[in-house]
Amino acid sequence: MNPTIVLVHGAFADSASWAPVTRLLLDAGHTVLVPPVFNRSLPGDAAYIRRFVEQIDGPVLLVGHSYGGAVITVAGVAENVVGLVYVSGYALDEGESLGRLQGGFPDSDLAANLVYTPYTLPDGTDGTDVSVKIDAFPAVFAGGVDPATAGVLAVSQRPLSAIAFGEGASAVAWKTKPSWGIVSGADHTINPEVERFGYGRANMREVVEVEGAPHLIMHAFPERVVEVISTAVAEVTA
Repeated sequence: MNPTIVLVHGAFADSASWAPVTRLLLDAGHTVLVPPVFNRSLPGDAAYIRRFVEQIDGPVLLVGHSYGGAVITVAGVAENVVGLVYVSGYALDEGESLGRLQGGFPDSDLAANLVYTPYTLPDGTDGTDVSVKIDAFPAVFAGGVDPATAGVLAVSQRPLSAIAFGEGASAVAWKTKPSWGIVSGADHTINPEVERFGYGRANMREVVEVEGAPHLIMHAFPERVVEVISTAVAEVTA
């Protein structure tokens, strides 16, 4: 039985970030779902995606971009998840946070181009949203993407709550599920070494490096992303 492909977006993006890949997968006859991630906390986002996945009848291939990689790492322990694909993503270990993993390879352009904005939590206290400066977004996040598209994405970001950077992974699905990884060779949001290190540690079945690819590889090189997803689908249904 072919798995349902669930595409999980990351920080500073929403489900539309997957649009070119979604279209290609649908055209190829795959069943695809692209749920929202609220980007409020790693435990909360992972719990939401896990519950979403558990309500799908049949096997699921989870695909996570960027922060979405951290989310699928935790959510992927759901029983019906048969594989994981990391796209320019964080493959965390148990107890490890985004900040801790990225802190080991600090050479990226993201930190200098972040905006911190307060928002009100349900209890009336303040939380902090983190987003990318609009004028820096195309270069930092979407290099090589059509400028008109990058401009729209820049003003429609879904911020990430600052607390998510320090929250450790409570479970690690790649230790029990097969996984695949894509490294964006020209990533200026996550140091590509973060991706290489995480993927190597996870002993992934295949790691594909796309030279010249920006962080938003799904828009710049959607066909390459689909190739890796298709490989994973074939292997988990063989």
